Amino acid sequence: MSSWAANLTLNHKLGLVALALGGVAVLSRVAPERTLTLNAKELLTRIERQDDHVTPAELATWIIEGRTDYRLIDIRDAAAFAAYHIPTAEHVPLSEVADGGLARTDKLVLYGDGGIHAAQAQIVLGGMGYRRVYTLREGLDAWKDEVLYPSGPEHPDAEHAARFERAVRVARFFGGQPRAATPAGTSAPAAPVAAPEPVPPPPVSTPALPAGGVFGAPPAKKKEGC
Repeated sequence: MSSWAANLTLNHKLGLVALALGGVAVLSRVAPERTLTLNAKELLTRIERQDDHVTPAELATWIIEGRTDYRLIDIRDAAAFAAYHIPTAEHVPLSEVADGGLARTDKLVLYGDGGIHAAQAQIVLGGMGYRRVYTLREGLDAWKDEVLYPSGPEHPDAEHAARFERAVRVARFFGGQPRAATPAGTSAPAAPVAAPEPVPPPPVSTPALPAGGVFGAPPAKKKEGC
């Protein structure tokens, strides 16, 4: 298998297959006058370098820091967006992403429940000339698993314990809560425990940044590349 194919995520593989089988037509029915020009080499190079997506942890940091140099776009339907969306997200349904409401000069981060639809939208927008389109890696599912409800380490050493403590602060900042680790690698089943109380859905609005910040005192500011 070639190196670029080995680096494709499942969502990108499915997204490319869907587009090859006619997924582009779904959006072309909305904007039939638009022409798509897909640069396969450029697309696959971005995927291989893994610079076509933003991780949930990176996005959480951007939101906490109050960055305004990107637009977070929720491509799910209106009901799903109203039920819960990531703080600061704008609602642009999948069927409308190609309608011209998103500026080509903006840095766009797209997400859906998983990553397939966002990957498809990213490919379509790239074919329309957008050059700063990213996806949230594995979508809202990963946001919930990694940011809202992180699992504790099974065998915590000092490094993992510190990392989990930070994840706990981030989760609470966004209205989530950590989950206890489940034993693994043992032949005997874990002792039964009482079912946890239901976790309330996290708030939709952006929470206020606590004094000192979630990450403690900020380090000295460094110059950042684009």
